[in-house]
Amino acid sequence: MRPTILQYDAEGWGVGEVWLDEQGRVFYSELPRPRRSRAGSDPAHVLTERLQAFFTGEPDDFLDVPLVLPAGFHGACAKALRNVERGHVVTYGELAALAGRPRAARAAGTFCARCDLAPFLPVHRVVSSTGIGSWGSHGVGYKRRMLELEGVAV
Repeated sequence: MRPTILQYDAEGWGVGEVWLDEQGRVFYSELPRPRRSRAGSDPAHVLTERLQAFFTGEPDDFLDVPLVLPAGFHGACAKALRNVERGHVVTYGELAALAGRPRAARAAGTFCARCDLAPFLPVHRVVSSTGIGSWGSHGVGYKRRMLELEGVAV
């Protein structure tokens, strides 16, 4: 497979990447970080423009963007998460319940931590029952900024 790699420069956030398979489905996404871009991106691709707008606060649920979703419980989490609307949050336990396994909050947290399809899967909308929770190498500050784009204060 030869992927199509799209890069987008989200002002104030950095450069992100989206990898598409031959059918145009997203199978990997890297949230924006401050760094230089690589050559080979299509700056006029509709997805590039939508992501740039999203990171300025424009509402977009990306539900029409085809994704390569994982199987099993993580796939169930992904499908459930696509139904969590902009401006709302769920806890890890609530996500687990929505995915059909109400006692699997830790597994839902593992899914969110390892998910490489953000922001198409809004894992930033999943919080701890005691507060915002963490977000791996991006950190709590990044997650807080993502939620603030949607008018959520945690």
